[in-house]
Amino acid sequence: MSGGQTLPPPEHAWLHTYHKFLPHFQSSHQSIIPITISRVNQVDAARLDIEMSAMLKEQLVKVFSLMKPGLLFQYEAELDAFLEFLIWRFSIWVDKPTPGIALMNLRYRDERASEARGKVRTGLEGPGLTVAQKIWYCVATVGGQYIWARLQSFSAFRRWGDSEQRPLARRAWILIQRIEGFYKAASFGNLLIFLYTGKYRNLIERALRARLVYGSPNMNRAVSFEYMNRQLVWNEFSEMLLLLLPLLNSASVKNFLRPFSKDKSSGSAEDDSACPICQANPTTPFLALPCEHRYCYYCLRTRCAAVPSFRCSRCNEPVVAMQRHGGVVNPARK
Repeated sequence: MSGGQTLPPPEHAWLHTYHKFLPHFQSSHQSIIPITISRVNQVDAARLDIEMSAMLKEQLVKVFSLMKPGLLFQYEAELDAFLEFLIWRFSIWVDKPTPGIALMNLRYRDERASEARGKVRTGLEGPGLTVAQKIWYCVATVGGQYIWARLQSFSAFRRWGDSEQRPLARRAWILIQRIEGFYKAASFGNLLIFLYTGKYRNLIERALRARLVYGSPNMNRAVSFEYMNRQLVWNEFSEMLLLLLPLLNSASVKNFLRPFSKDKSSGSAEDDSACPICQANPTTPFLALPCEHRYCYYCLRTRCAAVPSFRCSRCNEPVVAMQRHGGVVNPARK
């Protein structure tokens, strides 16, 4: 430095600095690129697998419906384990996705091998599960669920939780409850991590490092948009009907449409033989006054209590009182 001026760096200083930081730059860009897999697709795949198992179970139950009643109920845990084993045998074991995973265009990938290989670009790379991972997957999903279901049913049948005179059974029951509580807490924590990272839906996948990734770069839509729009419209319309129909009074609607009916005459024998509300023979007949049409006591009393100005379902006359058939007059409303 001379006279307050800074001398320029040497000519090869920039080249020397570039070669010095180049290894750092290359190592930082050779790390694994995070791949985002749709969380909704992964959750839907699990739900579809459950529905598939339920459908297979329903068909199998129909096959044995003519056998001894309650036979399959005793072996329900074995039946569920058998169906889960069949799904595992013809999907995971032969390097194929389960039906629900296949519908969502997903497959299992060995995340340990993918991380060891280094750079991942699209999420389609990476080998499938190893033989050990497949076997442990079967042991955990099929065997673990079967053993736990049988253990819970056996402890409940033996009433381990109520036996005060056997401390060993009581301790086993408390241990089972604690294990179940710990598993639920761990599953809830894994769910939060899954929602944040999008990896490993359950504890089994996390323990085996079996991650769901896309199976194909392109996924054909099996359902057209027009069909989906019709389904959405019908779904909204049906939900609106389910909301509004309970609010409508069927008797009021019938009375409103009665003047527009073509057949205004009804047989007197039919009027006297059946209650116009429940269409059954009145067990405790009451007369609506002043028109004197016969009703069931319960039908007439509830309608008069629910509707302040109830009209007769046959003649549309206001009901001001009710009288037992052959008895004294009672007010229709208090």
